[in-house]
Amino acid sequence: MNTLPHFTHLLVLPHLKVHNANAVSSPLTHGFPSITAFLGLMWALERKTRAAGLDLEFGAVGVVCHDRREQTTEGGFVKSFRLTRNPVGKDGGTAAIVEEGRIHLDLSLVLAVNAGAWGQDEQRRELDAILDLLQGMRIAGGTLLPAPQAQASSRRPWLADFTGDSDDQAREFRKLRARLLPGSALVARDDLVDSRLDELRKHSPQATRLDAWLSLSRINWHYDSKADDGKGAWQHDRKKGFGWVIPIPVGYGALGELHAAGSVDHARDATTPFRFVESLYSMGEWIGPHRLRAPQDLLWYADNRPDEGLYRCRNDYRSADTTL
Repeated sequence: MNTLPHFTHLLVLPHLKVHNANAVSSPLTHGFPSITAFLGLMWALERKTRAAGLDLEFGAVGVVCHDRREQTTEGGFVKSFRLTRNPVGKDGGTAAIVEEGRIHLDLSLVLAVNAGAWGQDEQRRELDAILDLLQGMRIAGGTLLPAPQAQASSRRPWLADFTGDSDDQAREFRKLRARLLPGSALVARDDLVDSRLDELRKHSPQATRLDAWLSLSRINWHYDSKADDGKGAWQHDRKKGFGWVIPIPVGYGALGELHAAGSVDHARDATTPFRFVESLYSMGEWIGPHRLRAPQDLLWYADNRPDEGLYRCRNDYRSADTTL
């Protein structure tokens, strides 16, 4: 299994206002873009910076959400996505409705950068170049809105230096997480699937990891005849302190062998080998940045093992409580 790549700086892109990002993160989940979208953005940005002459390596990305507005209907228990008919067809007529979920986001991205020696003058010049490149890119399919003049200074990218000793790095990270407040950081909770599977198998030995994942993805109610001083009451399994735990896609698993570049008709990229895949799922949790203990808690990185057909996103957050 791969580990978090080495980095010398954390580049913070604060309060990015993203309009109409993709809210459907996989065939089974919605409510926030997939973490794979942000790793893809990181690699695309690295390619653009290299083309612009910047010698930077981006190895991991952290996501902190400050605000979100999923574009759904209001009122009622069942909600629907607000769908549109655009763009118009070649003849100017309205296009068929394509089911898609959209969301407006206010988020901060934290990129782990390996830059070696990086002088302050060079940093200022290259941060401006990175912001200019980012303005022309899509973020999870959404459009990055320009910062209003009055907020331009607060939305400028900035760096946390991790080239010092362990005390310096700890100090830098405390400053960084304080500047990310208020907000919620996405971390991995793969451990919850294991603990829920152990619980289920006490009563149903045939339970699978899919059963555990589905059990965590909903609120499970049962009637307890001993509750409420023996009067009986309905109880649910969301214990106090359960947190904002959510099902998330964490990458892709291969459905077949790797095909040579250009050998599959209608593939988007004819210069890269092609493989059919399906989504992989796990659990995630939104936590306040003040609960992060180290950069490893925040950052997501790629764990690609093509020989095993695995293309997964990893995050090294470890909760003190694995039995929620």
